[in-house]
Amino acid sequence: MSWTDERVEMLKKMWGEGQSASQIAKELGGVTRNAVIGKVHRLGLSNRATAASKPEAKAKVAPKTESRPKPAAKPAEPAARTEAEPAAPKPIPARKQIIPAGQPLPPQPSANEISPEALAKVSEIEKKAKKLSLMELTERTCKWPVGDPATENFWFCGLPVQQGKPYCEAHVGVAFQPMSSRRDRRR
Repeated sequence: MSWTDERVEMLKKMWGEGQSASQIAKELGGVTRNAVIGKVHRLGLSNRATAASKPEAKAKVAPKTESRPKPAAKPAEPAARTEAEPAAPKPIPARKQIIPAGQPLPPQPSANEISPEALAKVSEIEKKAKKLSLMELTERTCKWPVGDPATENFWFCGLPVQQGKPYCEAHVGVAFQPMSSRRDRRR
């Protein structure tokens, strides 16, 4: 299909009347909407008049906006705060709380569930510990940390490890709990 002078004039007339590219394509026949848009662009035809420049268009738009369903009312906002009254901080979930280095950790739930016998065994073992530094650890030495890493009085147990574990027998008893006790604790 070629753009004859007659078809171009019809395109200009319909475009000026405000018809859509799809409507013009149907009326002309043998062209697509995109072909009409491309020809309008190549001809340099002006953009359509906007709703702001047509007073009758404004009148048509206004009733449509009123007939739309209004969104649900927003919940009431609290009274405006003064500069002296800062907003209350949101609580941080316990799982995501970050504790700065050097600060003591909060009590861990598993510490309360360790048997007194295991704790007694650990304190006896720690008296016999080799008290190694990080650089002295090997695959055969217990890697149980003792003390606060931020102080000079921090060391690792260093006793011989239990087969296939990173800790000695006493520390394995504290670190690895049987499956049934962990399962019971979750309930």
